[in-house]
Amino acid sequence: MNTLGFIGGGRITRIFLQAMQNKDVALDTIMVSDPDDKTLDKLKSEFRKLKVTAGSNIEAASQDVVFLAVHPPVLKEVLPQVAHDVSQAKAVVSLAPVFTSEKISGMLNGYNKLVRMIPTAASYVNAGYNPVWFSEYIGETEKNLLQELFAVLGDCPEVEEDKLEAYAIVTAMGPTYLWPQLNELHKLALDFGLTEEEAVSGMKAMVANTMELLYDAGLSYDEVVDLIPVKPLSESEKDFRDVYRTKLSGLYNKLKGK
Repeated sequence: MNTLGFIGGGRITRIFLQAMQNKDVALDTIMVSDPDDKTLDKLKSEFRKLKVTAGSNIEAASQDVVFLAVHPPVLKEVLPQVAHDVSQAKAVVSLAPVFTSEKISGMLNGYNKLVRMIPTAASYVNAGYNPVWFSEYIGETEKNLLQELFAVLGDCPEVEEDKLEAYAIVTAMGPTYLWPQLNELHKLALDFGLTEEEAVSGMKAMVANTMELLYDAGLSYDEVVDLIPVKPLSESEKDFRDVYRTKLSGLYNKLKGK
């Protein structure tokens, strides 16, 4: 598996390429297709060490491993275009929710060496949590090679396909729920007199320690919460929880076609 093709040159392709460049991954060919020439030029400039080249969808689909790195609406248009060209690929990896392997295979004229992954932004620094599902038609040798490639992204646990949309909500989009809160707390830390270094180190430790306490202390949720007597935001907690449940449940049902 010495050649990769990415159909789509957007955010997720950039994340993958950065993860590979961080680890000095050496491949014969990394070909990216995208309708925007500026996007392709930027990728070639940013990832010179990887020797990224630009090509058409058909050329990208003719590589050993083909990554479908476009949103579901675009995927619906692209798959029939490349159905013939992926027929010799060792694997086709979809990076999008919604489209099941059954749908993808149907639009690729029955091609079945499929992999689905829900990638996460932290893969940019090789620290992602990227749940992955492998078709039974992926051979053991190919699977091992793919897992070795995916390892540069961070953790890539193998999961059941029907759980991928749940992971999309929880692990892929999860940082977007937390980033505004952490950013505001960071700003307040500086307003309150901490230096940038003090704020960053303190917040990194707080987040890591909070997760360890919540999940590894052997305490119930209520017991963990009771360890801190003062809760300045408790009056807003119900509203916050309602927003989570309403927005995210609705999005999950949409991804699952319910």
